[in-house]
Amino acid sequence: MSDDGRRHEPLPDPEWSVDESATEYETGWYTGGYDLVEQPNGTTKRYYWAELATAVVVVAVEDGSMLFVEQYRPTIRETQLELPAGIVERGESFTGAATRELREETGFAADTTALLEDFWCSTGVLRHRRGIVFATDLTPVERDLDDNEFLSVRSVPVEEAVEVARTQPTNDATIEGVLLAREEGLL
Repeated sequence: MSDDGRRHEPLPDPEWSVDESATEYETGWYTGGYDLVEQPNGTTKRYYWAELATAVVVVAVEDGSMLFVEQYRPTIRETQLELPAGIVERGESFTGAATRELREETGFAADTTALLEDFWCSTGVLRHRRGIVFATDLTPVERDLDDNEFLSVRSVPVEEAVEVARTQPTNDATIEGVLLAREEGLL
């Protein structure tokens, strides 16, 4: 587990014997390595993983509109319209991180937040936990973007949010957040 000042979730004791666990690289953003695992049939296999800090995704709704941010994603070389999101700092709750990230990225403070769900992501390769937080009672404040954040805030009518979330290019966090909020009857 990385000691980068960010929140990382502890792993439970393994059900299968881990003969070796090795970190092969650290980037400052994620750590990668493998576990040499004894499988139920007695064979061993290296299971490779990348560990990312815990993250939060914010579904922010006010006056019949949902807040999205538009930003260029160099990893896929496309601009996306997505939900505000960010890393959870060590000692921070999902709702605390959501309040901070929403303020920093969109310039809105949320008076009411609720954790809708938290879960492991892409468990075949990632050690990464994500929380989806619903935020309401928004008040305009000053934005405080990170040095590497170049984004615009977009307000989308709630009745168009699912369509917008599913429009390419899109990402898992945006689709998950919007669909979960809809499933919970919040949209």
